Amino acid sequence: MKIDRLNKAELMDYCKSIGIDTEKKGKKILMKEANEYRTNKLKEAKDKDNSEILLIEEIESLAKTYSENLKAKIDERKEEMKQDDTSHYLIYRVLGISSKDGQLIDEYQNTGRFLYKYAGSFLEEAASLCLEYNNPEGQKTTVENNQGQKPRTFEIDFLDGNHAIEIKWRDATTDGDHITKEHTRVKCIQSHGYKPIRIMFYYPQRTQAQKIQETLKTIYAGVQGEYYSGDDAWEFIKSYSGYDLKAILTTIADKRTPENES
Repeated sequence: MKIDRLNKAELMDYCKSIGIDTEKKGKKILMKEANEYRTNKLKEAKDKDNSEILLIEEIESLAKTYSENLKAKIDERKEEMKQDDTSHYLIYRVLGISSKDGQLIDEYQNTGRFLYKYAGSFLEEAASLCLEYNNPEGQKTTVENNQGQKPRTFEIDFLDGNHAIEIKWRDATTDGDHITKEHTRVKCIQSHGYKPIRIMFYYPQRTQAQKIQETLKTIYAGVQGEYYSGDDAWEFIKSYSGYDLKAILTTIADKRTPENES
């Protein structure tokens, strides 16, 4: 459960469920006490050597939640699309695409946008859980941008001691400005005394996007940071946290959608 995403009512219900007194307490105090409770529970699980079991259960629960939310979003969008203006199908037909195929293409395009978004958020959150279970004191945080005016702050996905870990499921951008922004972000994080570490599980397949990533890799090396992508990213999570995230996800995937299904 991402406690920081709960609204006040949800947070109060959660705190009551774990035995925290909510009387006359604001959201900030409740959030602090709930996070402290979670940190202590993770430390206790680690001490009892059953943290991996709890981690797997939490990732499975997370996958179920994301799956349900994704399905609901796709179903909702398909219903909305029934009311869409389809006059542009004329152009599809001119280009040799039937109205039926055009409808399917539009549906898959919308479904794909939701799928990429949810897949990325899920994987990044699952990776963060591995890091959190390894070090319950680590957390998402922000640092002030002391290298320029915009943005005002930069987010660190997981700060573990002086290791500022950025987690990406994939980065397929071809925007040259992305390099400038990332360079500023890395220099900013370094200036705050942290070591920038970037992990990206899936490397882009387009040449221009790959060139951007090669430049970013050079930027990280230039500030004595670390950059991991593809198999190296999975291995980093495994060796750094002690949890084999890829194996966990493979087991969950095989339960939900076997690889050899028709």
